[in-house]
Amino acid sequence: MPQAVRFDEYGGIDVLQVVEVDRPVPGPGQVLVRVKAAGINPGEAAIRKGAFAERWPSTFPSGQGSDLAGVIEEVGEGVGDFAAGDEVIGFTHNRAGQAELVVVESADLARRPAGVPWDVAGALFVAGTTAWAAVRAVAVGEGDIVVVSGAAGGVGSLAVQLAKAAGATVIGLASEANHEWLSAHGVVPVAYGDGVAERIRTAASGRIDAFIDTYGDGYVELALELGVETERIDTIIDFAAVEKFGVKAEGNMAGASAEVLTELAGLIADGRLEVPIANAYPLTEVREAYRELERRHTRGKIVLRP
Repeated sequence: MPQAVRFDEYGGIDVLQVVEVDRPVPGPGQVLVRVKAAGINPGEAAIRKGAFAERWPSTFPSGQGSDLAGVIEEVGEGVGDFAAGDEVIGFTHNRAGQAELVVVESADLARRPAGVPWDVAGALFVAGTTAWAAVRAVAVGEGDIVVVSGAAGGVGSLAVQLAKAAGATVIGLASEANHEWLSAHGVVPVAYGDGVAERIRTAASGRIDAFIDTYGDGYVELALELGVETERIDTIIDFAAVEKFGVKAEGNMAGASAEVLTELAGLIADGRLEVPIANAYPLTEVREAYRELERRHTRGKIVLRP
């Protein structure tokens, strides 16, 4: 029987289990994917802890995960664009991606280019589409000066590259351990912590046009302090600040499509976008994977390999 990640109650990492489940069966318009890699994300940890129980409640027993990449094993009725054996990048909204076999809507799949490694493909959906949407939400353009918090994280590491490609000068807030990586990608690195506002002003020569917050923890307030207009501030995590200040909160759902996945995969295959992979774990070590993720000091993405 195939294995899948499950949890039966809200809680810490210890509620995660890997259990045997019935083999999924694709329905009309669906395919069954044997997963090669599945990315993990901070939002999944927050959902599992119950932090978003009112916004996104769980039904127990709950699966987990959206990101996946793998090989189609079976197609359902009416699927004409894909066939068994096709290599795909995709996503599911059913919290089911962290499993050996996953049923996916065929409309939510993109073909995997040969130049995109499995780990990268499996980690692409949430972080990639969120970064894509955030850069567009703040209308990044030629000559803009943009600040990105959490600039070396899963979403931030992609947002800085996409903003740079749009013609902006990008200032990335990150620990000093990640400054060399940021500099190598044309990003101006700035250390977070006490005095960060002044360091940003110095790096920006006083003018800041847009701010993308991928970390939370008061960065929306910092953006406002720096004089950024609310319509050019986007946070993917601080929903209280969205309610309080009226800033934007466009993220994954704004970019959740096979078309965006195809665009991002093409950039990766062409060498114009890098998805850093911090670590990869077997599915059975899902607790260890989330333990590393929840330290919040990862460069890029962590993936599971079912």
